Amino acid sequence: MAAKAFDEMNSGASGPGGTDSIRAPYRGVANWLARTSPERVAATRHEVDLFYRRHGITFGAYGAVDGHEATIPFDIIPRVMAWDEWEYLHKGLVQRVQALNAFLADAYGAREICRAGVVPESQILMNGEFVAMAQGLTLPGGVHAHIAGIDLVRVGEKDFYVLEDNVRTPSGVSYVLENREVMMRLAPELFSAMRVLPVANYSDELLATLRSVSFSDDAEPNVVLLTPGHFNSAYFEHAFLADEMGIELCEGADLFVDEGRVYMRTPRGPQRVDVIYRRVDDAFLDPLAMRPDSFLGVAGLLGALRAGRVNIVNALGNGVADDKSTYTYVPEMIRFYLGEEPILSNVPTWRCDRPDDYKYVLEHLPELVVKEVHGSGGKGMLVGPTSSKAEIESFADLVKARPDNYIAQPTLALSTCPTFVGQGVAPRHVDLRPFVLSGRKVTIIPGGLTRVALKEGSLVVNSSQGGGTKDTWVLAPDPSNPPHSNGEVPAPRAEGS
Repeated sequence: MAAKAFDEMNSGASGPGGTDSIRAPYRGVANWLARTSPERVAATRHEVDLFYRRHGITFGAYGAVDGHEATIPFDIIPRVMAWDEWEYLHKGLVQRVQALNAFLADAYGAREICRAGVVPESQILMNGEFVAMAQGLTLPGGVHAHIAGIDLVRVGEKDFYVLEDNVRTPSGVSYVLENREVMMRLAPELFSAMRVLPVANYSDELLATLRSVSFSDDAEPNVVLLTPGHFNSAYFEHAFLADEMGIELCEGADLFVDEGRVYMRTPRGPQRVDVIYRRVDDAFLDPLAMRPDSFLGVAGLLGALRAGRVNIVNALGNGVADDKSTYTYVPEMIRFYLGEEPILSNVPTWRCDRPDDYKYVLEHLPELVVKEVHGSGGKGMLVGPTSSKAEIESFADLVKARPDNYIAQPTLALSTCPTFVGQGVAPRHVDLRPFVLSGRKVTIIPGGLTRVALKEGSLVVNSSQGGGTKDTWVLAPDPSNPPHSNGEVPAPRAEGS
């Protein structure tokens, strides 16, 4: 029997009148819901959909019929976190991403962690995401994962777990920014009642991070965003971020390499490019060095990178650090590179390439969540407790055919947040993806992308699988009780203050 999910709004203790007592961060939300009619809350669904479509905020899943694009369902009831909860997460996220960056620099360098017997060298060299041409690169600041999306789940009052690390081309931050704008338009009275920390400076921080990792000494190195084009499922985000940062949105044909430097074609002639924020997968970046059939990349790009004349963000070959088998080693990476105990824990994980783990997983499939090592978007996975006997038997055959392609984890009781559904307000399971920027400094905007499983009982929050999103509010610390911080976690002013 699955454990009862932690309710982030209701403590479960009996309050005045016999009702559940409301946890402190949610009291403003509870008061707002009490005086707002269900009809008014329901009407926001239509308003949000109109706003997103008017602004072109759509999601096109690969394989969709006729290239159909849809808006991701947005729930107007925000997820709220207290400052001390965020402060704890912030420290854990900084620690984890620092270790991942150290690992990536080591994996493409001396591989000291392998020599020390902490991570098998085969875990790197035999990884399908390892890019041999990236070996020996010395990148500015030693940073490889400039933009990381770390997926977190909560299972108790103070229990957060890292579900997975995303350090290739993590997406979703555009929804963090647009969800906040929607909330400020549709629920201004709720904002006025709560001290919500802002997220609007993300684009400025992203641009500053990109500029800080240029090989060039120019005061303002030229940055562009490389997109696969408008058929990509995250194209809206590419265009949105380029516009927000005031940089050019480019496709491969807009760029060329001449004498080891990258240039952008413009009406005023070629313009040198110093940093490329790429949203194109590794294999398609350079048809001369990678896939020769790629029309998405730039011929000669890797040569310019190796010559130190352009930097690519995120770095080439980061997939060795964020696949679901490498994930199991991250706590040891933290101990090895930083000499610290992990602040944020991993979810217990069985690797099917290990005989004992493989045997256990096959015997307990109905109880486990099983995932492909390189899978994403909620695809290629089995949620045992909600699967039929036939589905479990079919998935067992896949595991038997490729044990090395699967890991398994226990079915966690993900925390729930109040969510507006057809029957009114009801708890639904959520996760959280904060975005960590690493350059000359590490920056994290407060909160992140909260994804919500809109189907009752579902644990799958991915938008491609019917999930939705929420605005994530981190509350400013009480001015009369300042945070006990050593300065690592800045306390910015609340939204509108």
